[in-house]
Amino acid sequence: MTSLAGKIAWVTGAGTGIGEAAALALAGAGATVVLTGRRQAPLDDVARRIGQTGTAHVRPADLTRADQVRGVGDYIRATFGRLDILVNNAGVNIVERHWDTLTPESIDTLLQGNLSGALYCVTVALPFMRARKDGLLIHTASMAGRFIGGVSGPIYTVAKHGIVAMSHGLNMQECVNGIRSTVFLPGEVATPILDKRPNPVGPEVRARMVQPADCGDLIRYIACLPKHLVMNEVHLSPTYNRGYVAALQRQL
Repeated sequence: MTSLAGKIAWVTGAGTGIGEAAALALAGAGATVVLTGRRQAPLDDVARRIGQTGTAHVRPADLTRADQVRGVGDYIRATFGRLDILVNNAGVNIVERHWDTLTPESIDTLLQGNLSGALYCVTVALPFMRARKDGLLIHTASMAGRFIGGVSGPIYTVAKHGIVAMSHGLNMQECVNGIRSTVFLPGEVATPILDKRPNPVGPEVRARMVQPADCGDLIRYIACLPKHLVMNEVHLSPTYNRGYVAALQRQL
């Protein structure tokens, strides 16, 4: 495995789920990791585990607040003077996600939590990477970023389509600066965000899903690719794909 020693990685949504797994995987490969999320306690727990063999710094922030995103950037600049990897992972969903229950306020929650915050983080990361003519951005979207369906809700789907467009647009502009952007589209992942579904599924169903550690392993692999390569887009879904299974059952 390629070492990430000397690299600085900023992981958002790092307290649980995919972000937690990504932080652990990148730190395991030698990167120094900056952990950001809304809640201090989960970040501290991830940092404690990383600290047994690696290095992690906790910087809580509400990524829907541009000033707080800039504050994390200021900390990274003052502490390290560089940023090599951004794992743009933070996201939210809500139970009342369909048109009959959506309000302007809940629409703002979904768009700011899944799209605006990610865009803010990119604006902070790019100056570091342009200065070094090197850098990697990995954005967690969703299968909802490519396929329109009923489970995730329309506004979450809009936001994740925006993440896909953002990532490809970054490669179109920033390839001349040595910057690579990957958009990661997982299928069903057994993370706490599942509890925000209108009808949460039980442990047996979750055990068949993609696991956070699977995502962390993939993110580490992408981060270890050589500079002359970019993985533009990658899908990861469970073998037992419930969407496929439902379609097969309808054919019977």
